[in-house]
Amino acid sequence: MKNIIIDCDPGIDDALALMLALRSPEINIIGITVVCGNVPALLGAQNTLKILQLMKRTDIPVYIGAERPLIRPLVTAQDTHGADGLGESGYPDVADIKIHEHASDFIIRCLRHYRQLSIIALGPLTNLALALKKEPEAFGNLHQLITMGGSFRSHGNSSPVAEFNYWVDPHSAKYVYEQLHRPVIMVGLDVTRKIVLTPDLLELIRHFDNDLSRFIISITKFYVNFHWKQERILGCVINDPLAVAVCIAPDLCSGFDSYVTVETEGLCMGQTIVDSGGFWKYPSNAHVLTQTKAGVFMSMFLERLFPKETELIRKFIKGGTPT
Repeated sequence: MKNIIIDCDPGIDDALALMLALRSPEINIIGITVVCGNVPALLGAQNTLKILQLMKRTDIPVYIGAERPLIRPLVTAQDTHGADGLGESGYPDVADIKIHEHASDFIIRCLRHYRQLSIIALGPLTNLALALKKEPEAFGNLHQLITMGGSFRSHGNSSPVAEFNYWVDPHSAKYVYEQLHRPVIMVGLDVTRKIVLTPDLLELIRHFDNDLSRFIISITKFYVNFHWKQERILGCVINDPLAVAVCIAPDLCSGFDSYVTVETEGLCMGQTIVDSGGFWKYPSNAHVLTQTKAGVFMSMFLERLFPKETELIRKFIKGGTPT
């Protein structure tokens, strides 16, 4: 079993990623740290508690972290995720559970304590950059960093070339890639764009008709509408759950090792520069994922969230007619 910290900015797809992680026995979630990104950090922490309450896992501590990027002003994605970050779903805040402070200090403490700790980063890398700046020696105990962010050949989603998480805080992303001194697993848009909750999958989830399915349908409705208006996609791309799945089952994706850095200024701010041709002759600092088994992932995702419906899900994913 892997000991992990999930660093996130919930966010609709973060919420789905947390659900997958909480239903995966291969990983032990030591804590959840929250960073500003899709929504302000406090709102993201409140949304995290909503997910933990829904999943009956309020034993997991939540730590609030950076409320702004290292250098540039915060730009949220509430146009994408709704003002509440969960698709204008209106779920009430969890009032009786404490949100802890100082996420970067928590990350450092856990790295000191656990010899093999993995971190799944689903938002901007600000919390990790702050922790790495404060105590780089602690990261000697880091087993792996899996980050949903960046892009190799796929176009951006916040600019023509930049993925949102790295665009929000490019300075932190650059710092982590260049100073971590171990390969970052980059789960970028090249693979996450292939993970789509299509209308037929959403309708299948709706028919499960339980608290979890109703929650998913409620929070994704806004997301589906945004994807249609923005990209003319039927359904919604769910980026973050794939990063969790890669931690659980690394063979879901494949890619290559390369040196990666991040542009911090100008028109290309937030772009991941992947030196796939080895022009700079720098040692590889990333494993860049380029291919994924989308159907296998979707089966895993739905079966873990709805284990009583496994047979129906498998038949549906393979193209059979549900009965």
